[in-house]
This record gives sequence, C-alpha cells and structure tokens, in this order.
Amino acid sequence: MSAAQNQYSIGLEKTPANYVPLTPLSFLARSAAVYPDQVSTVYEGRSFTWAETYERCRRFASWLAGRGIGNGDTIAAMLPNIPAMNEVHFAVPMAGAVLNALNIRLDAPSIAFQLDHGGAKIILVDPEFTGVIAEALTLMKGPKPFVVDVDDAAFAGGKRIGEIEYEAAVAQGDPGFVARLPGDEWDAIALSYTSGTTGNPKGVVTHHRGAYLNAVSNILAGNLGQHPVYLWTLPMFHCNGWCFPWTVAASAGINVCLRKVDPAKIFELIPKHGVTHMCGAPIVYNTLINTPGAPKGDKARRVVGLIAGAAPPVAVLEGAESIGIKLTHVYGLTEVYGPASVCAEQPGWDELPADQRAQMKRRQGVPYPLEEAVTVLDPATMQEVPRDGETIGEVMFRGNIVMKGYLKNEKATQEAFAGGWFHTGDLGVLDEHGYVIIKDRSKDIIISGGENISSVEVEDVLYKHPAVLFAAVVAKPDSKWGEVPCAFVELKDGAKATEAEIIAYCRSHMSGFKTPKAVVFGVIPKTSTGKIQKFMLREQVDSAKAISA
Repeated sequence: MSAAQNQYSIGLEKTPANYVPLTPLSFLARSAAVYPDQVSTVYEGRSFTWAETYERCRRFASWLAGRGIGNGDTIAAMLPNIPAMNEVHFAVPMAGAVLNALNIRLDAPSIAFQLDHGGAKIILVDPEFTGVIAEALTLMKGPKPFVVDVDDAAFAGGKRIGEIEYEAAVAQGDPGFVARLPGDEWDAIALSYTSGTTGNPKGVVTHHRGAYLNAVSNILAGNLGQHPVYLWTLPMFHCNGWCFPWTVAASAGINVCLRKVDPAKIFELIPKHGVTHMCGAPIVYNTLINTPGAPKGDKARRVVGLIAGAAPPVAVLEGAESIGIKLTHVYGLTEVYGPASVCAEQPGWDELPADQRAQMKRRQGVPYPLEEAVTVLDPATMQEVPRDGETIGEVMFRGNIVMKGYLKNEKATQEAFAGGWFHTGDLGVLDEHGYVIIKDRSKDIIISGGENISSVEVEDVLYKHPAVLFAAVVAKPDSKWGEVPCAFVELKDGAKATEAEIIAYCRSHMSGFKTPKAVVFGVIPKTSTGKIQKFMLREQVDSAKAISA
C-alpha cells in the first residue's frame, strides 16, 4: 500500500468542517464576536470597540469591492500610525486584495517606482504626504491609482488631492459585507518593498499563512498574553508593523495609535492607557531614555518592549530598564515578515549583573515559536557552522514565516532561496547555545533607525556629482541611529568639493534619511581589476561595531 493510500488517507480528506485556510482576518472576526464592547483602538480622543472596528473594516472592504477591487489587486497606503492604517490591514485583504504599505519617508521617484511596479489601483493618502504623492503621481509611467484622502484632525496643514475622503468611503460601504477569506492560505496578503543591492527596491510578497503564524509568534515571543495595550511606536508601514495589527487583533488588545514618535506624548500615553507593550528600533528607546524628566524607578510604569535593527548598545538595554522598559531583542527582515527570531531569555538572566545581562540579550537569537529554523550556514556547503562563536557563515531562515518571493523577479527569488533556505545576506556566528550573533552584512545594506538603506543607491547619486570619480558607501556606527551611511569619495583630478556640498547634493536627490552623514575624501582602495575593497573601508570606520559592539 503506497503512502498516498494508507489507512490514514482513505476517506479522511479535507473538508470545510476540518480545514480552513489560515488568515489573520479570522482574528478580527473572533475578537469582534467574543469581545465586541472592548476597546480596540484609541487615538486623539477617539476610540473604537472591536465590533466597531470589524464593521468599519467590512464597510471599507465593501466600498473597495464596489469599485471592482478583488483578487490580486494592489491597494497602496501612505499613512502614519492612525486608526485607518490599522483598519486597511484587514479591509484590503477582506476584499481579496493585497496591501502595499508605503514608507512615509520615501521621496517621490521611489514612490512612483513602487506604485508602477506593484500596479496599485487605489492609494490612501494622509494630508502630511499629499505633496510627495502628488509629485509621485506625475512621475508614474503606468496608470495612476484612484486617490482616497484620509483626513486627520491631529495634523494641521496639507490639502486634499483625492476624489473621496476615507470616512465617506467607509460610510458608503455595506456593514453586512461578508469578508472574502482566501481560497488558499498561500494567497498574497501584502506587498512590501525592501532595499536591495541595486538602486530599485525589491517587492516582497507575503501570504496569509505567514501573517497568521507570525502574528501568533509575536504573542508568544513578546509575552503579550490576552488583552495587551500596545503603543504604536513602530511604523505600521514597516513590514506591516511587524505583523502587529494582526497580533493585537489575535490577542484582543488595544491599539494605542501614535502619529509620530514624540517622547512627551509617549510618556503621557503609557500611564493614561496602561500601555503594556511596544516595539521599535534602538533610536526610539534611546530617545526615551535621554528625554529630560523621563520617569524612572518606581515612577516608571513597567512596559515590555521588543527592539530590533542593529544590535542594541548595552547603554540602551540598561537605560531602558531604568525607565521601566524591559527589552527583548528580535531580529528579522522584510522577507520574514519583520522579526522571525528572538533572543529567548533563559532562567537566571535577570539575576546577572546588568552588563552581563545586556550582553546576553543583544544576540539575534533563536527561531520564533512558529518559524522552523534560523541558523548560520556555510553558503558553499550549506552546512551549519560550528557553535564556537568564531566561525562566520551566512544567517539563513527556513519555515512558514518566509515570503512567497519577490514580485516580478524570479531570478532574485531563486537566488534568495538557493539550497532550500532563505539567504539573509547577513554574516554571523553561532554561540555555544546555538544563538545567532550577527557580525557583518554581506548585502551592503545599512540599517539606520530600523530602516534599510541601499549603499548602491546612495553611490549611484554620488557618482552623478560632477566632481566625483569614485564613491563607496558603508555603515558607520552612530549612537542615535545605530548606523548611518558614510561616504568615501575620490575626486576627479583638479576637482574640488566639501563634505557639506556632497551631503547637500545627496539630500537634493534622495530621501533625507538615506543621505551620508559623513564624507571621507581620498584615494579609495581597489583590487587590481578596479573593484572597490569595501572591507577596508568598513575597517576604517569600524562598520562591524555598528552591529555587534
């Protein structure tokens, strides 16, 4: 009897009674049914219950469907951490569509590329970003998306550029709309763009199954339990807020929305709403730690914080404890839905001296509860490196919390999945306990304040400067941002340029956060074939310390 015909497969097929595709849409439906009157969202004096949020999402999904939006269509959003941004994480997939949450820090050319590449049919826009979106629309090569304005009374300024306002669209929708659950949990739920080693970013396609599993993993890894009060310090556009819109729905918590990171506002909201959890890059916590008058000791409310990006400095881990925030280090990439590994704490760590405890907690760690594996492999043999803390290999993931692949880029997808593992491009080691520790980055990606910056993209701009002969960009350690771009520039014979001029030139051609924060002039080391030796430049500015020191 073949495996396909054994006794456990005969007459035991999948049916609607015993198999439902995994989707985070189920979390919202359950919380609305079980806790209809409990608060789901608070923002600037407004609040919604889970029943109200569920109805608003169904209404907007109905409106989308009424405009012909359905399976495989892309809906873009250029929004800060406001209730509407949380709602579209459910409403868009309810209509069968795919959400493309845009980085609100991007410039018009980058946005235009993403809208064209993803084929956005509709874009939701906050008034703060109507200027850059209007410019992006003029730069698009393909059909322009229908624009929906999302007004926010908390923002003064901006203007409407759309054909309808979000609340009007919600009001027009059917409250009885039946959400379209995916026919297959492998169906796409989101499209997120990430910097690569080329100028144009790659479109990371994620699926309902992975979003569902990572949302639950967040609960387990972050100790959220039931009914957490989650403060939105992490951008919802960033890897879909690390899947936390779906996580909070799964745990029937409260979304405390926050338009921008404002220390005074954060310290006001934490006690006001009883905040229990938050997430962010090292810069967020460092900002809070160094805020004059920050509550400390017994005056500080205890909050659990997830921290990612470059390995947090010891001073940040210790400082966070002083203001009541207990940090857990997580690690991941857009391709793995945000964090997919965690520095899982072991018994006894809390009794260690502060500096030793911080050193233990800075590691990238072990797989998320519902991720199959994260480890360090020799990319040549695809064998795990020894657990000696010294042998360097490439950090790789495998499991259900890994993207479908890159949109319209089969070559990059195949390369990323070579050997049956997702290749992160990060170089690291394994310690004696099997915890991953990142040592360097092989992709030339700079992670500044939690955001990816392609060094090649910055170099492309530098090379356009009339005085520049050669240029190279590497990560430089920074106490505020973790790491920032540092440009090495070799000028043409007889040409002159100052650091300020180079930085200003870059700023005029790209988003501010991508511009070099320092410029070093001189002959750039190259191989005999003319290839720039970036490892020497990294050594010169201690790039490795931007990650592991």
